[in-house]
Amino acid sequence: MGVQRFEDLKVWQKAQDFSVIIYANFKNNKDFSFSDQIKRASVSISNNIAEGFDRSSNLDFKRFLCISLASNSETRSMLYLAVRLKFISDEIAEDLIEKSSEIAKMLSGLIKSLK
Repeated sequence: MGVQRFEDLKVWQKAQDFSVIIYANFKNNKDFSFSDQIKRASVSISNNIAEGFDRSSNLDFKRFLCISLASNSETRSMLYLAVRLKFISDEIAEDLIEKSSEIAKMLSGLIKSLK
């Protein structure tokens, strides 16, 4: 049958869950600029998957998946910085970085499947 809607993609579901966790961990952060940027980057992951899915071609979808992958990398980079700035604990960061890495693998696999 195949995937009919972006909501059916496991990577989109995991990216949505990831954003919820990012929001929960940075909702009380007093550094608004940092908090806003990591939240926006995390939301961009699932949004680009969704936007690309409904584009007219696999080439467009692939381009948006690459943007999603880049947003995921941005979020992961900010998680390393969040630890150094003492915004989150090492344990929380390790869990979130693991989730981000899993999303990256899924996105990379999906990108390769569209070649």
